[in-house]
Amino acid sequence: MNLIKKSLDKVLTLFCIGLFGFLVLLVTWQVFTRFVLNDPSVISEELAKYCFVWLVLFGAAYVFGEKGHMSIEFIKNTFPQKWQLGTDIIIEIVIMAFAVFALVLGGINATNLAWTQMAAALQIPVGYLYAAMPLSGLCIVFYSLNNIYQLLKQGLHQAKKA
Repeated sequence: MNLIKKSLDKVLTLFCIGLFGFLVLLVTWQVFTRFVLNDPSVISEELAKYCFVWLVLFGAAYVFGEKGHMSIEFIKNTFPQKWQLGTDIIIEIVIMAFAVFALVLGGINATNLAWTQMAAALQIPVGYLYAAMPLSGLCIVFYSLNNIYQLLKQGLHQAKKA
């Protein structure tokens, strides 16, 4: 499981770095064509929108994998120590449920609905924009399952010590 997580981390890292670099180039080109050439590039504006959406969704998935997402620790820490493991697992289950229902299933619906609509400047299906939702949702589901596995492993290790 650790090998898969590390591989997914690497893929998401490289993908997000590539998207960010490409986004910087697109926006720079957009500014250049708008202010220097007085002829704004419509394609770069629309492509930048696609890159930004994909960067946000896959970046969020990567942050979940690193456990860098927001959490309200002080509420969890008010529970007794023996309940904290269960609380952590419940939090991961809630995150996974959101990822499955909102991102994966909702993303599949949105992608299917948008597949016949064409982007104005790029003339490609808008479904490509929405396809990031189910893909990033699957990454978050994997990370949540991995986090639950790690929590259970850690809980068993602590139980053996006690």
